Amino acid sequence: MYNFQHDYAEGAHPDILKKLVETNLVQQVGYGEDEYSLQAKTLIRQKVKNDKAAIYFVSGGTQANLMVISALLKTHEGVISAETGHISSNETGAIEAVGHKVMTIQTADGKLAPEHIQKVQKVYSKRPHVLKPKMVYISNSTEIGTIYSKAELTALSAYCRANGLILFLDGARLGSALTAKENDLTLPEISALTDVFYIGGTKNGALLGEAIVFNDPELAPEFDYVVKQKGAMLAKGRLLGIQFLELFKGELFLELAQHANDMATMLAEGMSKKGVDFYMKHESNQLFPILSNERLNRLRNNFLFHDWVEIDEQHTAIRLVTSWATLEEEVVAFLEEL
Repeated sequence: MYNFQHDYAEGAHPDILKKLVETNLVQQVGYGEDEYSLQAKTLIRQKVKNDKAAIYFVSGGTQANLMVISALLKTHEGVISAETGHISSNETGAIEAVGHKVMTIQTADGKLAPEHIQKVQKVYSKRPHVLKPKMVYISNSTEIGTIYSKAELTALSAYCRANGLILFLDGARLGSALTAKENDLTLPEISALTDVFYIGGTKNGALLGEAIVFNDPELAPEFDYVVKQKGAMLAKGRLLGIQFLELFKGELFLELAQHANDMATMLAEGMSKKGVDFYMKHESNQLFPILSNERLNRLRNNFLFHDWVEIDEQHTAIRLVTSWATLEEEVVAFLEEL
């Protein structure tokens, strides 16, 4: 049984495991002040071309979203998200649980544009009787595999800055977005166009971990208090620092994401040749093919995947996700079974 349900079915890249073993008995100070974490932060600042960036390592994406949003919003402020956004659809009300409404809007491709923000602002405009929209939350790639172009992110960034909105980018699958075939954004450009974003390690070769990047440290000068209070400050912070050090000391982070995208492309091209249609355009490492239920029942004998949406009584769109470790022979086997 091969798993195409998500991109964290495997453990970690061997280079990361090797480094963890090599440094296992080297004593370090705790709580992210170890030499590995400090070196990793320096590398990330170099990669984003921002020497002033404040960087925090945390264990997962929901945790990162919860802490950033709760730290930056006042009690009467809310966050705008696409209806498919992770904070809306997959986090058990984590944002609402800390007192902030997620203001959702439906979009065709999972991405937000200035016109979407304007619509939400119009709904929440009766001051002081309604919540104040203060933050815009986006993902790159999105929950349905689409990516932002440089023009799209530039327009969104300009609108947010002109209207006093904080732009927060969820980068759980940022590696996949940056190495997508049609991508024209760089990591420094993402840093320059957003207020805060994070770089996902969990879904790109790490055992666990996300790197939150505040492009202006004055946006959240006491974020370390938030990390500690929310239980996200690991005593053995070295475990996160070592992983990001390995991912960014060379090009491993991008190489792993490129492999995931290559395997997705191989799957997409193979299915297209067999006449399969797709629910969403293939752009990154997530695919949404539409297949007959009869076909899907046969595929379930050897493969795991998510049913995404029912198209009609006989057809369903499923989600296939490839990873840094997806085996080419398993892609071939899936296509042969199809």
